[in-house]
Amino acid sequence: MTSETAGEWEKVLVIFAAEAERLVSSMEEGLIALELSPADDLLPGILRGAHTLKGAAGSLGFQAVTDYTHGVEDLLQALLDRRLTVNEERVSLLLNAVDHLRDLSQASLAGVDSLGAVHKAHLALLKSTASAHPSVKEAPAAPAPPGLPRLPEARGATRGRSRMDLERLDRIVTLTAELSVARGRMTQFLTGAEGSGASWEDALAQQREMDPLFEELQEEVMKVRMVPVGPLFRQHLRTVRDLARSQQKLALLELEGEDATLDTAVLDALRDPLLHLLRNALDHGIESPDERQAAGKDPRGHLRLKAYHDAGSVVVELSDDGRGIQRERVRERARERGLVAAPERLRDDELLRLIFEPGFTTAATVTELSGRGVGMDVVRRDIEALRGSVSVQSQEGRGTTLTLRLPLTLAVIQGFAMGVGDQVYVVPIEGVQECMEVPADERSSSASGVLSLRGQPLPYLRLRQVFGLGGDLPARENVVVLKHPDGVVGLAVDELQGEGQRVIRPLGKLFQGIPGISGSTILGDGRVGLLLDTPTLVRRAILRASECAEASSS
Repeated sequence: MTSETAGEWEKVLVIFAAEAERLVSSMEEGLIALELSPADDLLPGILRGAHTLKGAAGSLGFQAVTDYTHGVEDLLQALLDRRLTVNEERVSLLLNAVDHLRDLSQASLAGVDSLGAVHKAHLALLKSTASAHPSVKEAPAAPAPPGLPRLPEARGATRGRSRMDLERLDRIVTLTAELSVARGRMTQFLTGAEGSGASWEDALAQQREMDPLFEELQEEVMKVRMVPVGPLFRQHLRTVRDLARSQQKLALLELEGEDATLDTAVLDALRDPLLHLLRNALDHGIESPDERQAAGKDPRGHLRLKAYHDAGSVVVELSDDGRGIQRERVRERARERGLVAAPERLRDDELLRLIFEPGFTTAATVTELSGRGVGMDVVRRDIEALRGSVSVQSQEGRGTTLTLRLPLTLAVIQGFAMGVGDQVYVVPIEGVQECMEVPADERSSSASGVLSLRGQPLPYLRLRQVFGLGGDLPARENVVVLKHPDGVVGLAVDELQGEGQRVIRPLGKLFQGIPGISGSTILGDGRVGLLLDTPTLVRRAILRASECAEASSS
């Protein structure tokens, strides 16, 4: 095979991988819908997906996928012809078959075109079930073999999205051409500026004509990185179904806002936190069918996963109609772990936020899904690493809603710059509430303190001492007031430099893990500014304030 032919073959395999994942995902979603509401109009679509996959695999010579899919078609055809009825066991058998199809497709792409022992056993079960007489009692569906890999989701596989991407790329090409023309005009202007007697105002006018083009080009480039949350959400339809069954529960995941878009990097980082939240909701929130019926609820628990845009962010909400968070149990665990001296004095929102503390759990026993106190702590850590936030609301007996607020992109932010000595720090503008001057009688060299903000306490950190910058205090000191779920905290700085768009750069390996710093950005004068890890600084300010309060009371 020549290098050119090999290159073409690789392209064909990439197309097959995307198409195979699209087809098996569609079959999986159809089967879950079929189990919830058996209907004749769903089976033809599922069968069509299997037939299309078999044809694509056959055209590439992938015999293992072809043979196995034929067995899947036999069972689907028996259900479509009503020789067999749709029930939970047969749907489970077909869902397990989807896992095998993923495994076989990936193996074929890797050059392994044969049925393993597990695949052969499951294929035999498919065939025997398809040929069984309706009166014959069938064996329970075999569980999915452990460790079956899943292909990564195929992005941009649909024609609609491909067409949209092409239109966006065309626009980027057009903008690039317009910028090239504008750059030529600027070069010509500067070349002849001295002889023509042009002023700096003329030069600035030329520059301002280019600004809208740069801004639109940047916006279009950022949109190319945006992908809908729908594919990620739909992956969890199967997750919820299987996890609920493993606990002898019934649960249905409802999706809303699948068209909301996120930067690819943010979406990838959302996968693990979302899985943790779903596992936690199924284990702690959703009750058993008997318990739900006794409480007058539908035996099947309902979870809703919703996404929408709000004020330059994307909000993802996961709600359930389960038992809710038991406040007394949270207080009891807080006392046992010594997290707070008097949990009964906490406001409701402060009490609920204890579930995000490291090692905190209300579970009496450790289960396969939870009970070790690491899930919710990991969720908060991962979401805050994305410059996002997580909050919780709950009603006992009614259910719980967890809200994740995420930035649209990790590449660019609207940031507020502050100067301390010769160093510049940046925080996201959406977290800044206001700025104020430190009163003369409150000025000191301490690393932290508490000011009065309209009669309310404002704990603050002095960045000069926090980062050990040294030097003398300036003649005038300002405090940047930051919003957070518990209220407000302040950062004392030398000067306020204002807001602007900042391109975020990751920290090098040498500087990763520095407390209070999450990234860097190149400033307009070429210097490096540091992006502050505001959640870490907020917690430090609150801790310092509480320590001072306890010291003064004792």
